[in-house]
Amino acid sequence: MLVLIQLSKVVYIFVFSNYIDMPKLYEYFGLVFLFYSQEHEPIHVHGKYQDTESKAEIVFENGKFKEIIIKEVQGKMPLDTQNMKKFKKVVKVYRDDIIRKWIDFFVYDIDFSSENITKKL
Repeated sequence: MLVLIQLSKVVYIFVFSNYIDMPKLYEYFGLVFLFYSQEHEPIHVHGKYQDTESKAEIVFENGKFKEIIIKEVQGKMPLDTQNMKKFKKVVKVYRDDIIRKWIDFFVYDIDFSSENITKKL
């Protein structure tokens, strides 16, 4: 829904839609790692760089970590080769922290702080 309100010479535009919170976990040399608040299981994290985006699903089997599966995001161009390599590395190294943050955010409704990773992995 779009609402236009004019007060004197100023027009205010309000757009009402489904607000999507996108909490940022990390930033790593321009690559942003985030969750979309309206998504669900399996545990996964999105990696965005400019107009490209991919996601990594963290898969468990019988309560034990099994694998990380990289998937394309519908309607988005996937990360380029260089950023995909960074994405996979960060997800691998920070896997347990991503899982903890996912559970905090989606299960316990606990906010967390974003981290800027400045050390090359």
